[in-house]
Amino acid sequence: MRIRYSLLNAVAIAGLLAVGPAASLSGAEQESRNLKSIASPDQRITAIFNLNEGKPSYLVNFRGRPLILPSALGFDLKDGALKSEFTLLDAKTSAFDETWTQPWGEQRLVRNHYNELTVTLQQTTEPKRKLRVVFRVFDHAIAFRYEWPEQAGLKDFEIMDERTEFRLASDPMTLWQPALRPQQTEQLYARTRLSELLRQTRLPQGDESFGDNPKKEPVKAATTPLTMQTDDGVYLVIHEADLTDFAAMQLQPRDNHTLKSFLTPWSDGVRIRASAPTVSPWRFVMISDKLSDIGERTTLTALNLNPPSRIADTSWIKPGKYVGIWWGMHLGKHTWNPSKPGESSTDGLGATTKNTWAYIDFAAKNGFDGVLVEGWNKGWAADWVAHAAEFSFTEPNAEFDLASLAAYAHDKGVDLISHHETGSIITNYEAQAEAAFAQMEKLGIRHLKTGYVGMEPRVNRYDANGKLIGAEYLDGQYMVRHYRKITALAAKHHVMIDVHEPIKDTGERRTWPNMMTREGSRGQEYNAWAPDGGNPPAHDVNLVFTRFLSGPMDFTPGVLQVTFPEFRKKNRVNTTVAKQLAMYVTFYSPLQMAADLIENYEKHPDLLQFIKDVPTDWEETRMLNGALGEFVTIARKQRGSEDWFIGSITDEKKRSFDLALNFLPKKQKYIAEIYRDADDADWKSNPYAHAIEKRAVTSDSQLTVALAPGGGAAIRLRQATKQDELATNAR
Repeated sequence: MRIRYSLLNAVAIAGLLAVGPAASLSGAEQESRNLKSIASPDQRITAIFNLNEGKPSYLVNFRGRPLILPSALGFDLKDGALKSEFTLLDAKTSAFDETWTQPWGEQRLVRNHYNELTVTLQQTTEPKRKLRVVFRVFDHAIAFRYEWPEQAGLKDFEIMDERTEFRLASDPMTLWQPALRPQQTEQLYARTRLSELLRQTRLPQGDESFGDNPKKEPVKAATTPLTMQTDDGVYLVIHEADLTDFAAMQLQPRDNHTLKSFLTPWSDGVRIRASAPTVSPWRFVMISDKLSDIGERTTLTALNLNPPSRIADTSWIKPGKYVGIWWGMHLGKHTWNPSKPGESSTDGLGATTKNTWAYIDFAAKNGFDGVLVEGWNKGWAADWVAHAAEFSFTEPNAEFDLASLAAYAHDKGVDLISHHETGSIITNYEAQAEAAFAQMEKLGIRHLKTGYVGMEPRVNRYDANGKLIGAEYLDGQYMVRHYRKITALAAKHHVMIDVHEPIKDTGERRTWPNMMTREGSRGQEYNAWAPDGGNPPAHDVNLVFTRFLSGPMDFTPGVLQVTFPEFRKKNRVNTTVAKQLAMYVTFYSPLQMAADLIENYEKHPDLLQFIKDVPTDWEETRMLNGALGEFVTIARKQRGSEDWFIGSITDEKKRSFDLALNFLPKKQKYIAEIYRDADDADWKSNPYAHAIEKRAVTSDSQLTVALAPGGGAAIRLRQATKQDELATNAR
């Protein structure tokens, strides 16, 4: 259902603007003309646009109190600026209300309900360029973007800096991650006051800086989503949506609790190359005094800010679970490349026909949908990053019978999942991509995992003759264009994508629902080999309140053998086994991997059962409790079923709490299948200790959840059968 209708301009209250430059307006008439406001449908959030002395700005109030103080808008262009000398040509308001259905996702039905304000500005000096700013205010968010209309005074142009600010009214606690670092977004999160970012976000000495930093000092920036909590209990998340032909926005900390947009630059310092008419991505801020609103609605807001699907028939796009020839390489059990004397592997090449047969058989026996095979193709060498230009994406290695394995998997009802590691040599990959995707379609291979390991956070860019032009950031416009190109090409050939070393998720899966999942943060692999010992217990919780707010992540949970001294004596998975199960609910991905070696699952059929039972496509998602960086509990209802699943995880602290099950339907009996930490479990000293229990429950029941340090709980709530009721009565 869609409803669009006109609204009268809301009247801005002058007292709300008596902060900073907005207080210097010359008179009531001019003030009324240059102040435009728009409120959320429930009236809790108000965005106010102000044009003061030709300079545009905005502010945001929440429940009648300032939350974002007057903050600058605009751009610096290579041949001028779009940040001052403006007059207001027009202001229009409207409202929109629709409910649309995700083909897959964490929530089947998504309501898209907002009020909109569009202001059209024109500069008073030649060539009198025009700029629009469009605001959308939802019940839990405020979003805005820039539009450059077609005009004589602006055709092809280059942006050198974006002047957008987010000037916070206080100094909130902030969960943040440094931007533009080696390994890109695969960093641990810090939890500090916003003001601390100024002292802690420096790039390594010697790295270049760009744009408005002529002294070549290290750039300071943090990634988005960036999550904050004020002292009076308001939660905010700053992120962007619909990143299509632009550079990713990082956030530069400034004085006075201000964050400024920092557009990831090209190697020559230009931020954006564009032609009018065009638009920027949406900049949006989630706002609520309930953490559950942030957890449940942030990704949906990003989706609402993206265009509808460009794939008319999405029936071929299916969520699922997979196993794969992958974890063994990270442990050192296998290699990606054909093993040679002296190489660090106990079993040699992982991607062989024999190994893949075994994984296909395991997947078919246990109900998994796919088998990932890394290292299947020609070009892998001991130093494969240095030889990445030699990768072929159509030719298998000598030990891998691609055609027969694809046919065998198909006969078993299992999808073979291909892997394209580009080594960050984009020209080599793009030259082969059409042939590679056509081959996949011919063989019935419907899933692809891509990788961009190499020069993170940059990739080399070459011209048509192979001459090096520059090193471009993975988050810059060059790579944004590349990722979109590959996603569209995959859709053309009916291939679903899982991207590792990606750009951040900004909700484009609404437009391209074959863009299923991606990495984009420190995942499970760091537990296998990271010099710092892997992901600490708090990292898993932090991800729920940061990275997962942008969209699905291929974290690769489900490692049941959390210690592996025969492979890595100084590394281990820093969780209990129960927490590994809980991640299948707390960590959303429509393609979920059971990451461990299949022999470890065969040793633990009791724990494997939950992984087999848990779905990856949901009707509804609820955040039941949580605290930033400490713990979280999420409940999800299976799509097409009345079953619910609950996951709860904690940091290094032990916790216990009661969970009300009042989200279950009334008068319906359920069986709770509980996979929990044993009473003496501890991620450090006793990670394998667990208990599996069953009990009858209803919507009136409460479950006491006890989490060990670094632990978790995974619960399946299935409707009780007559057999269950007979068994309960017998007891």
